[in-house]
Amino acid sequence: MPDEMDGVFKALADPTRRHLLDKLRERNGQTLGELCGQLDMARQSASQHLDMLEAANLIATVRRGRLKLHYLNPVPLHQIAERWIGKFERPRLRALRNVKQQAEEAMTSRPTFVYVTYIASSPERVWQALTDADLTAAYWGHSNVSDWQVGSAWEHQRTDGTRIADVTGTVVESVPPTRLVTTWAAPADGGPGDASRVSFDIEPFGGIVRLTVTHEDLAGEADRQAAAAGWPAVLSNLKSLIETGRPLPEAPWEMSGQR
Repeated sequence: MPDEMDGVFKALADPTRRHLLDKLRERNGQTLGELCGQLDMARQSASQHLDMLEAANLIATVRRGRLKLHYLNPVPLHQIAERWIGKFERPRLRALRNVKQQAEEAMTSRPTFVYVTYIASSPERVWQALTDADLTAAYWGHSNVSDWQVGSAWEHQRTDGTRIADVTGTVVESVPPTRLVTTWAAPADGGPGDASRVSFDIEPFGGIVRLTVTHEDLAGEADRQAAAAGWPAVLSNLKSLIETGRPLPEAPWEMSGQR
């Protein structure tokens, strides 16, 4: 039986594909044309390499109008590290990673986190799970409340009876059942400049659904790390609820208003 890592190792075996990942690590969210310009490569060849990286889940793509943006997805690489490096080297490597990330973030603008998951469902059902107050309460621990019209406000409300909103924002795009974009901020934040932005892209994928979450304009590395820790937990809970009818037994991640 093939190991799920086979596709990852096959994708990483080619130096051109590794170079593409390096370019995305240096600057995430590049188009095909931008990547081709740096590699002096024909668009068709670069596109084939990017397709293999996407099939291995090493990159994620997000549509912005006519543009297709490519983002590095570190999850498979993290799984390799967890499987073979183990707990003995982890503290030392984590310290080195943190130094490296801090140095890189000092040279870049507000960071972005992208996460991709696959759900055995329909786009309509995934859209409902993201926008229905009762369903979000079941897997998120907060209710997402809005009429989900462009320009409307939305709130991430506690489910303890107080209806206190820990995150507020505005609906930027709403195209059921394929795309939802909202701004995110803690209620105490000063204004639009303090808000981050979250995009949910819902695409049919071979009889199931590919959900891509892009959290951008984060305030800094601490918020990026919080998003990297939180979104996988939230989306695992969502996936479990849709596919099995119940969320995972672990407590859902509580949103803290990354901005």
